[in-house]
Amino acid sequence: MDKKKRTKKQTGEWSRHRIQALWALLTNSYLIGFVQGKIYKGRLKNLCVPGMNCYSCPGAVGACPIGAMQAVIGSWNFKFAFYVAGFLVFIGALVGRFVCGWLCPFGLIQDLLHKIPFPKKLKTFRGDKLLRKLKYVILVVFVILLPMFLVDVLGQGAPYFCKLICPVGTLEGGIPLVLLNKSLHSALGWLYAWKNVVLVATILLSMMIYRPFCKYICPLGAIYSVFNPISVLKYRVDEHKCINCSACSKVCSMGCNPVQNANHPECIRCGLCKKVCPTGAISGGCFNKGNVH
Repeated sequence: MDKKKRTKKQTGEWSRHRIQALWALLTNSYLIGFVQGKIYKGRLKNLCVPGMNCYSCPGAVGACPIGAMQAVIGSWNFKFAFYVAGFLVFIGALVGRFVCGWLCPFGLIQDLLHKIPFPKKLKTFRGDKLLRKLKYVILVVFVILLPMFLVDVLGQGAPYFCKLICPVGTLEGGIPLVLLNKSLHSALGWLYAWKNVVLVATILLSMMIYRPFCKYICPLGAIYSVFNPISVLKYRVDEHKCINCSACSKVCSMGCNPVQNANHPECIRCGLCKKVCPTGAISGGCFNKGNVH
């Protein structure tokens, strides 16, 4: 990548990171929770935020949609279940995985971790494409089927993804609450240790691979990815302007080729392909039109 394109990439990334950081602050603005070691339980907690942001984070003012879905999918609270499902469909149909690229706090954390120097950075590897299907399996099994069918005597299912896998909850909720509440120390066991192992593995992988959680694990990304090809917000490539220089595919850290599929399910709408395109062939907007693909 030449110096001009590298500068455009860096400028575009840091502009996006500022928006990510601002959104993370807004959705975790209950700052006194980090002092008291308690989570916010006001009315705003009934509302879902678009990205992965743990309900148990001391600063969180909204609910994670994946956590909310697990909490109600096996219960008789159909009204709230319909709200969560409707929220996910609405956001997905509106912007697709734009949320992953611009609003998800854990996406920002992974972005910053990947900037840390590491002996070897992996853009792709054998089995990468197959492994990306794992997030759909996790969505179906841990977010939907297990909470729906493995229920207690009251008909309540456990949040199996949050409980067994999610490193977001460990980082944002588990660790801060344990550090701020000595009373929780005696309750720690193998599950807390396991979740920390998953978190450490995610952190190390994020230094080597761009957004491994988003690519292989995140059930929310799996949901939004389904809507990428049909969402109101679309990317488009003007075939008359495109010179097939491959600059867009080379800069994409998610492994997408906008020329082949401008709205690939893995695209997080970061916009770097638009930044580096020398002819301005790539654009983004609400509707497709003209000679585009």
